This record gives sequence, structure tokens and C-alpha cells, in this order.
Amino acid sequence: MTRPRALAGLLVVLVAAAGLAGCGSEQGQRLSIATGGSGGVYFVYGGGLAEQIGEHLDGYQATAEVTSASVDNMYLIADDKSDLAFALADTAADAVRGSDTFDGEKVPAQALARLYNNLTQVATIKGKGISSVEDLRGRRVSVGSPGSGTEVIALRVLEAAGLDPDHDISRQQLGVGESVQAVKDGALDAFFWSGGVPTSAVTDLATSRELVLLPTDQYVGKLKERYGDFYAAAEIDASGYEGVDAPVKVVAVPNYLVVNRSMDPELAYRLTKLLFDQKDALVEVHPAARRLELKTAPEVAPLELHPGARRYYDEQAKT
Repeated sequence: MTRPRALAGLLVVLVAAAGLAGCGSEQGQRLSIATGGSGGVYFVYGGGLAEQIGEHLDGYQATAEVTSASVDNMYLIADDKSDLAFALADTAADAVRGSDTFDGEKVPAQALARLYNNLTQVATIKGKGISSVEDLRGRRVSVGSPGSGTEVIALRVLEAAGLDPDHDISRQQLGVGESVQAVKDGALDAFFWSGGVPTSAVTDLATSRELVLLPTDQYVGKLKERYGDFYAAAEIDASGYEGVDAPVKVVAVPNYLVVNRSMDPELAYRLTKLLFDQKDALVEVHPAARRLELKTAPEVAPLELHPGARRYYDEQAKT
């Protein structure tokens, strides 16, 4: 099959604990964490997780890597090029089913935890005359970088709004940081971003322009009917970004931390335990980590929990 982009040559941007030089057996085994673009939450959260692995998981160091996010991350898991990966539930569902983008190739992935919800942020600035997704017709719109979960949800939301992504907009494929710069430069009218709040790149736009976020919750019913029950409505709080003075109702999609089903159960157990043992440290890295809860973390349908993760949750249920 034709994949959305080449996966070779990932840029390693953050290494936990020790540097790459001399990372031999005395430093333990190195784990690769597939995150997302440098302007997004996956990158920050993954960097924090890599650091905690290096400090608290005996025998292991970890590297967080920049990727195009969810779609690419699932391929990296499939090819054993990454040990852990962040992925949106809708993309992960497509991957394990071999549907949509994955075109019959079923990825042997399982989940360690449901982490937090990504909020679908459709951003523009005041003065553009854009107040709804329908107003994007004829506009220059970024749907996210190729191989990203943002691209998946953006195309689905546009279709739910009655817009053809190939004909009704001038379609761009930029990461969140590139999108923000393009809006500042006047080269882009709006962009989609699926991520936690706050996202640093969107915060940057809000502090330099008058940010407008478009509501998308009205499309949840159509998305659930066509793609699955993991879509839900949520709110971006008025305090989420400067200048957004009222809550904005949007589409929410859970994020999973996924691994290949071949991962050693003991390692999967220790990684899952680490998420909870070091939760406070991860919250200091990004507030999205606060959303990790024992009650909801095992809810990873339609994926299966990795047996090592299931062991951890079963133990916690007995205490």
C-alpha cells in the first residue's frame, strides 16, 4: 500500500537523562517515543515521559521524536520503529481495523492508557469574516500535516459540515506551528488543530492576534454515526487562550498511549505504573497529564489493553 509519507529519517529532538553519545549497555535499553510536531502537546508530554523513564525505569532510557503524529505514529508502531506512540482514538481505530488511511493493513497495536481528550480547534482571527466551519468555503485552510490525526478529523468535520475538502477550500497541509505563522503572514485564513489546551503554538497566535475558535460540536452526531462512539462534545474554557472570552463547544477525541502487542508484558506493566507514579511530574510538564485517571485510563475501545497494562489496572482495582 502507499503510505501517507516516508517514515525514514525521524528527527530526534529530545533525549531523556543521558545524551545519545555512549548509550551502550551500561545505560540500559533505549525506548523510542513517537510524539508529534514540536508545537503540539504530544511533543511536550512525550518529552516529559521520556525524562521520567530515564529517571525512574531501571534499565531504560528514552528518546522522544518529532513525527507528523497519529497516522505516522501507528505505522511506526507497526514497523517496530517506535516502542510507544501517542495516537488519537479515531486514527488508532482505523489502524487496528486496517480501514480508511490504512487501506487493509491492520496494525498490531494495543494500548497502555487513555491519556486525555484532544479538542478539535478550528482557529482563525478576527476580521476574516469567519464564524463557522461552513464559512471556510472558498478560504485558504490548513487541515494539518500529512500523516497526522488532525488531518483525519479535519477532513471528517469538513465533510460533516457539507464541504468537499478537495474542492470547497484551498487546502493546505501544515503543522500547527507552520499554520500559526501562515496566519500571521496573511497566507492562510484558518487552520485545524487537534490537541490539548493550551497548545503553545495557538497560545502564540492568541497573544499576537485576536484569536477566533469555531464551534464544531454540532457535527458530533454525524461523526459518531459514521466512524464510532469515541467522538464526543466538549468545551474549550474561556480561560484556555487569551482573548477567547466565552467557552467554545467542540469535537473531542481521546488520546491513547499505544504499543505493539509484542511488547514484553513486564515492560508494559512498568510503563503503565510509571504513568501514574510520576503523574505529578508529568503535570508539571503539561497540564494535559492531569486528565490521566484510573477510572478512565483502561477505556481504550476499540483497541485492546496490552496484558501488562491490564495487570496494572486489575491490581489497582483490588486495592
